[in-house]
Amino acid sequence: MNRDPHRQTIPRAILIAGPTASGKSALALSIAGMFRGIIINADSMQVYRDLRVITARPTPDEEARVPHRLYGHVDAAENYSVGRWLTDVQAALAQAARDDRPAVVVGGTGLYFKALTQGLTAVPPVPAAVRAAARARLTTEGATVLHEELVHRDAASAARIRPADGVRIVRALEVLEATGRTLTEWHRDGMEPVVDVQRAVRLFLDVPREELYRRIDGRFDRMVAAGALDEVRALAARGLDPLLPAMKAHGVPWLRRHLAGEMDLAAAVAEGKKDTRHYAKRQATWFRHQLPDWIWVAPADAERLILQAHDLAS
Repeated sequence: MNRDPHRQTIPRAILIAGPTASGKSALALSIAGMFRGIIINADSMQVYRDLRVITARPTPDEEARVPHRLYGHVDAAENYSVGRWLTDVQAALAQAARDDRPAVVVGGTGLYFKALTQGLTAVPPVPAAVRAAARARLTTEGATVLHEELVHRDAASAARIRPADGVRIVRALEVLEATGRTLTEWHRDGMEPVVDVQRAVRLFLDVPREELYRRIDGRFDRMVAAGALDEVRALAARGLDPLLPAMKAHGVPWLRRHLAGEMDLAAAVAEGKKDTRHYAKRQATWFRHQLPDWIWVAPADAERLILQAHDLAS
């Protein structure tokens, strides 16, 4: 069957998720190229302009082939939230619709995709002073102590957060302190879903674990060879708050320790790879439990499934 790549008959959005190094970006580039699409980022680290190499953002050549949106548009000094992303992605999707181009949303951040398809609680901004006080407590008292406090003050949120996850514990406590309401209570309000799941293809790229780990290790080596160390050196020189999301991107803390003389490069690279492999495992587990209706597919079969969806929509 001959396909006219200029026909806009594919579903309203193509959502491509998967663990890091699973081939998402290459698939998105191929699909967007076929259908004059626009690629929209759904990776919470690739939004930061300081982190092109260490987050494996699309290269300038790849970005020149098809339009890319929401990549590198946030400074590392900012604490970019899922709420801000949802606002930004809504604008990007609206522009794609006005341009009569399909949107290919790609990334590995599950919360972004959940917000995109299910909506988001509308938690108001937390005052800087409240946030600073909560972070100071994390430093002085530790995550375990704060989690015990959260159990008593917001048991529902505490049940969803690991006792060692200091960032999320602090978030729950600071919202409670600033608003007098728990995160659970804020779920009664919120932002509506942006994408109609009945008109979207939703794929999660499933790569066998050993193969995925080989890809992760190989890609980390390539990132180091491509200048990741210089990128982290420039980031470290800014003296930013170590609790900022950009400062905790996979590989960044270990390479910073190497640059500080605390460990050799080989050890830092090994730890960065290990953290990334653990993260990939958590990504798969999260998607299985939080977005169970997504289609899990081998990367080699994903393009065929998307084209089949095109045929059904024609």
